[in-house]
Amino acid sequence: MLTTDRLILRPWVDADREPFAAINACADVMRYFPSVQTRAQSDATVDRQMKAQADRGYCFWAAEKREDGQFIGFIGIQDAPDYYSMKGGIEIGWRLAASTWGQGLAPEGARACLAYAFSKLGAPEVVAFTAKVNKPSMRVMEKIGMTRDLAGDFDHPMIDEGHPIRPHVLYRIKADAVLSC
Repeated sequence: MLTTDRLILRPWVDADREPFAAINACADVMRYFPSVQTRAQSDATVDRQMKAQADRGYCFWAAEKREDGQFIGFIGIQDAPDYYSMKGGIEIGWRLAASTWGQGLAPEGARACLAYAFSKLGAPEVVAFTAKVNKPSMRVMEKIGMTRDLAGDFDHPMIDEGHPIRPHVLYRIKADAVLSC
């Protein structure tokens, strides 16, 4: 479990399934994804995160507000997919309820995740990616010190050719950039 001034990032519990399904069914939240998720798809995401936590000790953790325990989505790290030949790398990501946007919660939680990846896992770098049109997520990446790797931009292989969110951008941050601050 990681804590920040305003957040608790923790392993998932079954009680998170319903509020997470509501987040994944929100068209605003999912506007940079191919579609909203059904309850079954959302539950499968929770199952994958629970398995990752059990197997590796980290995942895209459930995020809740410290002040009231309200579940607000996820912020965390996971093994990076092989979309851009980064086998063995660590990816950082977040998905929060629209009601929490603009409060600085994603960067706050992401900074804690970077510290964990670098200090506890010894990761040499962390990556993040998003649809090229997802400016809000790119701003979070930049706020936490990540820089865009123009040579690493790619077409997401799981999104149909010609879809406006198929082009993706890749951001990186090296451990020494964070640990030297």
